[in-house]
Amino acid sequence: MIVWIVFIAFVLIFLALDLGVFHKNDHVIKSKEAGIWTAIWVTIAFSFSGVIYWLFNSGLIDNPTGLTPNNAVLKYITGYLIELSLSVDNIFVIAVIFSSFKIPPLYQHRVLFWGILGAIVFRALMIFFGVALITKFEWIIYIFGIFLLYTAFKMLKGDENDFDPKNSFVFKQIKKIYPITTSMHGHDFFVKKIGVNAATPLFIALIVIELTDILFALDSIPAILAITTDPFIVFTSNILAILGLRSMYFLISRMLEKFRYINYSLVVILAFVGLKMLFSHYLELPEWVSIVVISVALASGVLSSVFIKERD
Repeated sequence: MIVWIVFIAFVLIFLALDLGVFHKNDHVIKSKEAGIWTAIWVTIAFSFSGVIYWLFNSGLIDNPTGLTPNNAVLKYITGYLIELSLSVDNIFVIAVIFSSFKIPPLYQHRVLFWGILGAIVFRALMIFFGVALITKFEWIIYIFGIFLLYTAFKMLKGDENDFDPKNSFVFKQIKKIYPITTSMHGHDFFVKKIGVNAATPLFIALIVIELTDILFALDSIPAILAITTDPFIVFTSNILAILGLRSMYFLISRMLEKFRYINYSLVVILAFVGLKMLFSHYLELPEWVSIVVISVALASGVLSSVFIKERD
């Protein structure tokens, strides 16, 4: 448990520094700053693979699935790449939410910061129950596999492009139970008007982002569980990818239209992981195969978007 406590403490300390020091004053995150922070988080995430090797080599962490240090590192990197790649679709939805609720760029970092805290808690719970389910009921892995294939099919059809936050069930229910103001009041989530407390668009955007992240976790958590059911590897790879999501949003949200073929990359990744789950008891692929498939799928999507000219 000491290892878990140290890792969670590291995450909480950095988040405290993030809001209390690095982003104490609200400001628009420019591409250069976002690029620097994205590089920092990616470097931290890949450097953590050395910690994974050390922990599994020294026996300082429980090893319920009997992984060798090298295999643990490969599974961690694969899990991180899966979560990072699936985050691209999450970034598109976040951009739609900010646009729908007219959240100024000045306050977007603050919303994403609190969204990250909620995401860490919810994903920790989902990982815990997901690992417990697969460990206790092995057949659950087939349900996860079918679900991922269905998600890939829906993404291929483009059904998710019709998402409208203001017509969502969540927004309509919030309006029924709590007053909502349509005007911004600085970076406040709540404001008192004529003696009545009301939620600002910042709070509504936060809640919608939080709940959509839970929906995205329904894809990403089973996808990582297809790689490994070791709880520490699943948790750390997932959380480190989420921590880098904010800076990645500010880096590539303005370029999403250019990466018009990236959704096909995500379809390939989800389909591959879903099939891997379905055939997990009959076929065991080396971890480097998963890394190659994910890397090639992402690179193909990016390069296709850059070099294939868009039709009028």
